[in-house]
Amino acid sequence: MAYWLFKSEPDTWSWEQQLAKGDAGEEWHGVRNYQARNNMRAMKLGDRGFFYHSNIGKEVVGVVEVCALSHPDSTTDDPRWDCVDIKAVEALRRPVSLDEIKADERLAEMVLVKNSRLSVQPVTETEWKIIRELGGL
Repeated sequence: MAYWLFKSEPDTWSWEQQLAKGDAGEEWHGVRNYQARNNMRAMKLGDRGFFYHSNIGKEVVGVVEVCALSHPDSTTDDPRWDCVDIKAVEALRRPVSLDEIKADERLAEMVLVKNSRLSVQPVTETEWKIIRELGGL
């Protein structure tokens, strides 16, 4: 299993909206960055990810699971853009802020710290465990 981080502005798509989709999940559409798209193309069913509120909050708030493999993004006719579907798995008991992540030297190499603008990014197994622990899981 691989681990990922999905960034969303909560005023565009929030953790609460993701939760409301239930097991059906939601298409993670609208990504227009080749590296982020390629990350989604590499995902497998059952991969897990953090749901991260960007801009407002700047914090990891939940865990999601890939429930549909890479497919054409329904929000564009441009064949270059793909997406996956994700479903909410569980909320963190307490959000883990970007400031907290940056302050933890164990997470100094995390993509979120080094390339915070990438909207879909890989997370190592060690980073996954640390953030889950910080979030009370």
